[in-house]
Amino acid sequence: MCKIKRCDWCKGDPLYEKYHDEEWGVPVFDDQILFEFLVLETFQAGLSWITILRKRENFRKAFDNFDFNVISRYNQDKIDTLLMDAGIVRNKLKVNATVTNARAFIDTQKEFGSFSNYIWNFVDGKPIKNKFSSLSEVPANTPLSDKISKDLKTRGFKFVGTTVVYAFMQATGIVNDHLTNCFRYDEV
Repeated sequence: MCKIKRCDWCKGDPLYEKYHDEEWGVPVFDDQILFEFLVLETFQAGLSWITILRKRENFRKAFDNFDFNVISRYNQDKIDTLLMDAGIVRNKLKVNATVTNARAFIDTQKEFGSFSNYIWNFVDGKPIKNKFSSLSEVPANTPLSDKISKDLKTRGFKFVGTTVVYAFMQATGIVNDHLTNCFRYDEV
């Protein structure tokens, strides 16, 4: 029986493998999903991605299914409730950043017609397909993630450092960082 070859980072955990096999690196053009990944990557900063994946459904419930229009109107009572929710990462700065980012996300949509138009414009609408053969070759950031991070910050986004932005780019398929021997490399 032929064993499926995956990127090394996801091996051994069924949730990680499912995420890798079905979502990671698939180009995303839907604003709702782009916002979800922006929120999740923000909360992931300083933590492992598997921690966030395990809490993803809790995040989804706590943050109104990642509805940026609803989140943009959160008041202090809602923020305080989130900070008591053991099902998510209870980081005051990240929770507040999510509300701020929802507002900046809406402003960016208004300017560009959609957040998707804005973010995909950085790569002329086509994913960057890297050719890494080992995990050690995959960068934590790039000059492009530096540029996007800087631009997001000028638009009022918080917790969007270059490493968070690069992880967001990988998750949403703006870059294809599946290893060249991974079965998903040519599929996405």
